[in-house]
Amino acid sequence: MRGSEQGHGRDDRPLSAESAWRLTADRADECVLFFDFDGTLAPVADDPTAVRPVPAALSAISSLARVVRRVAIVSARPVDFLRDRLGEADVDLYGLYGLEHSHGAGPTVTEPAALPWVPAMADLADRARAELPAEILIEYKRLSVALHYRTAPELADEVERWGNAEAERLGLRVQVGRMVLELKPPVDRDKGLVIGEAVASAGCAWYFGDDVSDLKAFAALRDRAEGDPSFFGVCVAVANPETGQAVASAADLTFDSPEALGDFLDEAAGSVAP
Repeated sequence: MRGSEQGHGRDDRPLSAESAWRLTADRADECVLFFDFDGTLAPVADDPTAVRPVPAALSAISSLARVVRRVAIVSARPVDFLRDRLGEADVDLYGLYGLEHSHGAGPTVTEPAALPWVPAMADLADRARAELPAEILIEYKRLSVALHYRTAPELADEVERWGNAEAERLGLRVQVGRMVLELKPPVDRDKGLVIGEAVASAGCAWYFGDDVSDLKAFAALRDRAEGDPSFFGVCVAVANPETGQAVASAADLTFDSPEALGDFLDEAAGSVAP
């Protein structure tokens, strides 16, 4: 974890994670905490279906949700997957980069503009399974298809060529991530848009992420701070050997792993517990 970086929306004094949290605790009732899932709350695994959040992080999120304005998970995963992994935690869930969302125990709502793309995504997943090498894990998410090459990094170029060709053929968008290329509908929803909307009335927000898609979320917090000097925003990166340096260089604070982040969150939750 880096110990002296700048927080945004204050006076750009150097902040450690601990001092930034002390400032947050003073305004907890106006603060929203946003978390990516894979690589942030949970370690990345060869099998994406086997991923589970770090126990300390899961416990802390449940505690923090009771003392801050809101806790939200903003992920490439579907809402149903997130709900299953997060259990009874009272949090907002934004799945598939915001194409799906639910608030607390409410129903899952799908972005209407994305619904017509469901058949095309199913067909694309079948095509990927038939045309790509067996080593590529094809993850069908109803509104997107992720092509994972973590267990076969030597096939990255082939996956990229195939994915970009299919995106051009079907008019899809491409999202690159940690050993994965994802194809999704041409609908204007991403982490930056989700955060920009959700933070509009907040006085404080943290965003925790580890991948290049999280950079748009960082930018949304920066934009909010530029428009309101009283807003306190903190961008946090979780280090990794793949995209960690690019994300860390754009962040205010960096943790070494999901486990290290979980320990910090557990301590932070205890400091503001009612």
